[in-house]
Amino acid sequence: MVTKSVIFFDIDGTLLTHDKELPFSTKEAIFKLKDEGHIVAIATGRAPFMFEDLREELNINTYVSYNGQYVVLDGEVLFTNPLKISSLEKLTENALLNEHPVVFMDHEDMKANVPEHHYINESIQSLKIKHFPTHDPYYYKGRDLYQTLLFCPEGEEKQYEQNYQDFDFVRWHPFSVDVVPSGGSKAIGIKKIVEKLGFSEEHQYAFGDGLNDIEMLSTIKNSVAMGNAENRVKEVAKYVTKSVEENGILHGLQQVGLL
Repeated sequence: MVTKSVIFFDIDGTLLTHDKELPFSTKEAIFKLKDEGHIVAIATGRAPFMFEDLREELNINTYVSYNGQYVVLDGEVLFTNPLKISSLEKLTENALLNEHPVVFMDHEDMKANVPEHHYINESIQSLKIKHFPTHDPYYYKGRDLYQTLLFCPEGEEKQYEQNYQDFDFVRWHPFSVDVVPSGGSKAIGIKKIVEKLGFSEEHQYAFGDGLNDIEMLSTIKNSVAMGNAENRVKEVAKYVTKSVEENGILHGLQQVGLL
């Protein structure tokens, strides 16, 4: 009899290739895990509306989104950790002076504080998603936001890191940085789920490749870095599998003995 485990998968560079395609071997492996009674979940920096199609394709209803700020267990919201709006308002004013646009994000939509900017276009288009932010500079008012995107070249986020202690800044694109609540992470979101489900650490697994996966992979006992991950990510993982394009998910699941 197979002992039930819970497995968390990052999306970009882990489940999906650089071209945002889901390898057939990955899809097949996910369904085999589910058939054997395991719980399969997603842990991503993306907003919930950015991976609806993937959740439907893989029949996954448990996920950690916004790098841990919006957590759903079996279709029901389990935990939220919104941004501090007063600090966000100040950051946005500062960013405007620096000609660094921002995009406000809640669980349903995203809105830009400027009508148009090539940093936004390049970054969002790289995700190859259907959604694109429309213009609403006051979208932050009167609602919970779980993440904001700050658009600036690499290195220019340092000034914000020094001045806005309520936030953590995680770069995901040469032109874009995730702004999340300080101390928030995929690891904290995952902890909410595994505590609710009662899984011991021996039966928790996580796969990832990006800098925003470091805390997750260093916290989960059975952690797997993709072959295409950065060295800093590989260093904290217990296992390193092949790249996503080389059937890395299937290979990794075989490595850890789940398949």
